[in-house]
Amino acid sequence: MTRQHRNLLTDVEGLTVGNADDPEVKSGVTVVLCDRPAIASVHVMGGAPGTRESDLLAPEQTVQAVDALVLAGGSAFGLDAAGSVMTALAAAGRGFAVGPARVPLVPAAILFDLANGGDKAWGAAPPYARLGAEALAAAGADFAIGTAGAGAGATTVNLKGGLGSASMRLDDGTIVAALVAVNALGQATLGQGPHFWAAPFEVDGEFGGRGWPSDPRGAAVLRHKGQGLPIASTTIGVVATDAALTKAEAKRLAVMTHDGFARALWPAHTPFDGDLVFALATARRPRAESVDMVALGAAGAACMARAIARGVFAATPAPGDLLPTWRQRFGG
Repeated sequence: MTRQHRNLLTDVEGLTVGNADDPEVKSGVTVVLCDRPAIASVHVMGGAPGTRESDLLAPEQTVQAVDALVLAGGSAFGLDAAGSVMTALAAAGRGFAVGPARVPLVPAAILFDLANGGDKAWGAAPPYARLGAEALAAAGADFAIGTAGAGAGATTVNLKGGLGSASMRLDDGTIVAALVAVNALGQATLGQGPHFWAAPFEVDGEFGGRGWPSDPRGAAVLRHKGQGLPIASTTIGVVATDAALTKAEAKRLAVMTHDGFARALWPAHTPFDGDLVFALATARRPRAESVDMVALGAAGAACMARAIARGVFAATPAPGDLLPTWRQRFGG
């Protein structure tokens, strides 16, 4: 397995990503745009999810492919972002044909960032519809990670969170990549130190190259946001591949990719996180006679663990922050 050149979700052919955020609100939106409908599924393992169109992605449901995915801050207010993305895609002629009508399919997931120090006094006009349209318009091959898009207001228990991404190429040439907004109830680092739980999966020093601490005792002491209200959590992500998968195989890829949450966050999948992974398969590689789901799922989990650490590592400070960034606290 080797890292891809951008080390981003867009190393998967057929996908672009756009971010938009509001620094005063400390929140934002990330859109994953499929250049043509892609097979999609989802798996939720957190106890407090916020979603739109997630039921559509179950393998037994009729529709197989989606036009875009939306990750947003703002708790349930953030679901407005998907509506503006749908409207813009419909105007461009995209969508599932129902007679003369077209309905773009844009599943979405949100995270809770309403208590992060930003100005949420938006009255009758939450910003998420606007941010969704702006993120879609910004979609491209290159995009920012860290304090950007859906990760703009993200936090962990001890550090600012952020938007992260990572990718790799398997030995047979298949590309697997992950994108994640890290707003976890727990933490991505071990104990009080700078070392990331995802350290065994790091490639080329992509999140500091610190490895494991020489003495890891005490690393598993439980620290989480629930020990000091308000509880503000949820890690939401996307795993994607250029392999040709069935919807059921995409579901299995999403399930296995959740292992990346458990390897990079402590704790994960709690009653107060809405932890969720969407899976996309763009089918740019011909369908193999048999798909190695073990290799795909392992790669998805590794990419997700790396993406989580990269999102926290890349966060940048801003006025009004309630928590330090990794670099502010540990240097580098």
